[in-house]
Amino acid sequence: MRYSRQRELVLRQVQSRCDHPTADDIYLTIRDDCPGLSLGTVYRNLNGLVEMGRVRRVSMPGMADRFDRTLTDHDHLYCTCCGRVEDVQLDKAPIEQAIASRPDLSIQRYSLNLYGLCSACREAARS
Repeated sequence: MRYSRQRELVLRQVQSRCDHPTADDIYLTIRDDCPGLSLGTVYRNLNGLVEMGRVRRVSMPGMADRFDRTLTDHDHLYCTCCGRVEDVQLDKAPIEQAIASRPDLSIQRYSLNLYGLCSACREAARS
């Protein structure tokens, strides 16, 4: 894939954020810096960056895809109060054991999405 200023702006936007932005979030942030930019162009560039392994797609059923700068293995928590998506590190040993106990299946990969309260909303609920 050849270089484009638009792709570079999209990539920089994902890499500079830890809030797992949607394509709409990215578009609204960079549209003033890039006249003629369309939401479709942002989607195309995000898809290309995912295919290139430069960003990670975070899919939550029934919601817009989010994009993550962290490429290492981890899971996500979707806050049912504020809508924030946070990275979560969990012990995968029990899941790996469950997969290993099913030799009749050929599982290539899996993702785990958690739904609940983020640390800020949990703290606010306590107050």
